[in-house]
Amino acid sequence: MAENNTPNNNSSDEIDLGQLFQLIGKGFNSIFRGFLRVFLYLKKNALILLGLIALGGAIGFGLNRITTKKLKTEVIVKPNLDSRNYLYEVVDEIQSNIKAKDTLFFKDLGIDIENLDGFEVTVESLGDTRKNNEQGTEYLELLKGFEGSSEAISDIVRAEILSKSTLINHKITFYFKDPILGQDYAKKLMAYINSNAYFNELIEIYNVNAEERIKQNTNLVGQIDGLIASYGDKLASKDSNPVTQGTISFDTEEKIDLKGLFDLKNGLLKDIESKKVELKTRTEAVKVINFGKPQQVQKAFFGKKIILIPLLLVGLFFLGSFLRLLNKKVGEVF
Repeated sequence: MAENNTPNNNSSDEIDLGQLFQLIGKGFNSIFRGFLRVFLYLKKNALILLGLIALGGAIGFGLNRITTKKLKTEVIVKPNLDSRNYLYEVVDEIQSNIKAKDTLFFKDLGIDIENLDGFEVTVESLGDTRKNNEQGTEYLELLKGFEGSSEAISDIVRAEILSKSTLINHKITFYFKDPILGQDYAKKLMAYINSNAYFNELIEIYNVNAEERIKQNTNLVGQIDGLIASYGDKLASKDSNPVTQGTISFDTEEKIDLKGLFDLKNGLLKDIESKKVELKTRTEAVKVINFGKPQQVQKAFFGKKIILIPLLLVGLFFLGSFLRLLNKKVGEVF
């Protein structure tokens, strides 16, 4: 019985494989016929398509010539004293007033609302928030190693943490049509952004404290230099008291660590340098790093009229052909 069934099974397998190859061949033939139909369709309508492309290109070129080109000015800024949230909020406020055409708001700034057609303001960060947060965490771990150290060193580390844990640079972009008025209005709006009374008072207090710290540190450095000079004089004097290596021994037998003095002096000098940098950079709530010149807005390739309009016309032609085909099929069925 088993020997009689084996030939029948082999024949069945051969028939199944033959049918499978026939189906695959029919599939390839269908695909090839589909390509042929598309080719014949394009060949039949080649002149129409070329005409639409030429017409769309001409229309796009003409529109580019008569349409006013949009310009922009990019301003790179650095928020100070945790003013990053304020920066985003005040930019949103300005943009909302532009859309609402708030005459009183812009009149106080010396801006004519009639000239704000096409004017826009945006802000974006120039950095990776996650990366900066990771750096801030690393500095917080580092701060643990400075427990019990001098106040000057702690302030330096604290300043580094603040600078690493925030997005330092941001970009404010002003969009406009008139290059002269647009640039002038951008400067007036930047002045408005930095007119916040709270941050101005806070910056003034910070700067006064920084100047006072510089004076105190300078006096301390002078005193340390005096102690070190006194140590040198004692070494040069024949009648000086014996001193042990690395210490200063005075008549009162009080000993001072010479290495500690140098370390303290270096820490004070670093703090002075840090405070001078703060005085230079912390002059406004939003410090302007670079105020760019007007430049033309570069559109994406498919955003250009000379490309977009021909694609639109060709797309409409294909849509019309598809609808005509559907209408023909519906008529055949019904």
